Amino acid sequence: MDLSVNLGKLVLKNPVTVASGTAGYGEELSAYYDISRLGAIFTKGLSMEPRPGNKGPRIIETPAGMLNSIGLENVGLKKFLEEKMPFLRKSGAVVVPNVAGHSEEENISLCEALSNTEGVAAVELNVSCPNVKEGGMAFGRDMPVFTRLVRNVRKVTRGVLIVKLSPNVTDPAEFARAAEDLGADAITAVNTFLGMKIDIRKRAPHFLNRVAGFSGPAIRPMAVRIVYDIFARVKIPVIGLGGISSAEDALEFIMAGASAVSVGTMSLVDPVAAIKVLEGIEEFLNGENISDLRDIIGAAHRR
Repeated sequence: MDLSVNLGKLVLKNPVTVASGTAGYGEELSAYYDISRLGAIFTKGLSMEPRPGNKGPRIIETPAGMLNSIGLENVGLKKFLEEKMPFLRKSGAVVVPNVAGHSEEENISLCEALSNTEGVAAVELNVSCPNVKEGGMAFGRDMPVFTRLVRNVRKVTRGVLIVKLSPNVTDPAEFARAAEDLGADAITAVNTFLGMKIDIRKRAPHFLNRVAGFSGPAIRPMAVRIVYDIFARVKIPVIGLGGISSAEDALEFIMAGASAVSVGTMSLVDPVAAIKVLEGIEEFLNGENISDLRDIIGAAHRR
């Protein structure tokens, strides 16, 4: 059985990865399984300097999901390179750092540095971050700003560049098409949806930032639809994520057009969720006498 998939020039041995922000820097999950079994590890979003994250409440459960307002807490580039990368290189995992800068210049510097780092297979540009120099709107919600960012990041990024899209726009496929035209090698679809929790006793938003990222099984049907739309509009590979908790969920994304999938929130519930998804995909392919995973990528478009 051939489970390998291509993300531009990067070949993953299987399609199952763990999503940025839900798996730390890989070492956290290594206590539960050999992380090199996965197709790739997408690390926690990185900024140039360490970031403490948001004050106040950070996570609350919702029916079939959760809201988070972590605020991109991370160790910063220097500590990541000095303290996290040695473990990741030794683990044998395919490493894809997520880039989460708050300015165009920061994103450019991060992508350039990381793409020239030994052991980094690709970089994932998170365009859902607020652009502090442009009033705080996310890079991925303003097409001219998005276009300028991706174009300039592409110029300095050595190797595979993956752009992680925001779902909080009218047509994510339009942004996917723009990213492809600008030289991105793959698309990640999608990041968290914007949500909100009101504390009815305080008569005020639960989170100090008011809005938060909504993830978990509740968003899966919307995320599958977005992947389906993007696959019909671009030729570059798509990495699908959003509420995956089982092999069946992952296979929906693959048949919608995803070459690879990322397990996110479910890893917080069950640390071995990604391995269970991988084993479930293998079992399904065996049962259906499918020898090559690529035979079912985008299968739902052929019906």
